[in-house]
Amino acid sequence: MKISSIIYSIKQGLKNIRRNRMFSLASIGTIAACLFLFGIFYFILANFRYTVKIEEKSVGISIFFKEGITEDEIEEIGDQIKQRSEVATLEYISADDAWEKYKKDTFADEQELIDTFADDNPLEDSASYVVYLNEVAAQPEFVEYVKGLDGVRKVNNSDKLAKGLSDFNVLLGYVSGAIIILLLAVAIFLINTTITMGISVRKEEISIMKLIGATDYFVRSPFIVEGIIIGLTGAVLPLILLYFIYNQAITYIGQKFSILSNILHFLNVNHVFSTLIPLSLGIGVGIGLIGSVITVRKHLRV
Repeated sequence: MKISSIIYSIKQGLKNIRRNRMFSLASIGTIAACLFLFGIFYFILANFRYTVKIEEKSVGISIFFKEGITEDEIEEIGDQIKQRSEVATLEYISADDAWEKYKKDTFADEQELIDTFADDNPLEDSASYVVYLNEVAAQPEFVEYVKGLDGVRKVNNSDKLAKGLSDFNVLLGYVSGAIIILLLAVAIFLINTTITMGISVRKEEISIMKLIGATDYFVRSPFIVEGIIIGLTGAVLPLILLYFIYNQAITYIGQKFSILSNILHFLNVNHVFSTLIPLSLGIGVGIGLIGSVITVRKHLRV
């Protein structure tokens, strides 16, 4: 396509937007509103998933050894576990460490009771590995693997918590998909309406262009450009607003709701927008392109 044709398409696309100002503004406003809601939802979703991810990594699996096991055998078990791709960290807790932790947690204010044990360690056979996985969904398979290792006596894991976190992640995925589809459908409908009006206004002009030999692509391209410009504009506006809102929201929650900020873990603004900006721009341009192509093919029989 020639540069002159590209310039013509852009000029005509902008002219169509000005000519149908009210419908164009309505389309831009609706896309902006849809992508604003999408951005808010993305903030919630991204931070919830980030929180769940952190909580997943805090769900430990305790692995206890059989009586009489040697240090070399314990190290060999540790080496086998480390080779598993789902393992994030592996921590060894000796019997002495386990007893010290138990005393601190259980007998913190009862020194006399602690003294009765003298140098005895009632947890002398409680040395263990505590394993944290990258994804809690991998826990059932990993537990079955560990139970089959020689020298392993018992494996303690939180089945219900792991399943709950995994199911919550799946639910978030379904909900996000449904909302995105709904927002896209509404936005494409409005683009369709705007471009249909533009075609109706220019119908006579288009007929003359065809009579003098204009190609289908040359006739259709201004409307496609119009849709892309509307979609792009509708994507940029909410991004600017969302940037300031996210910063303010994190600061406000941290100052006013300290309890909530201890439960939830927030992503920094740069991390969030490194994904949200290309995603929103892509959706905006995609809405405009798909909406305009569908409309042109339906209403512009050239």
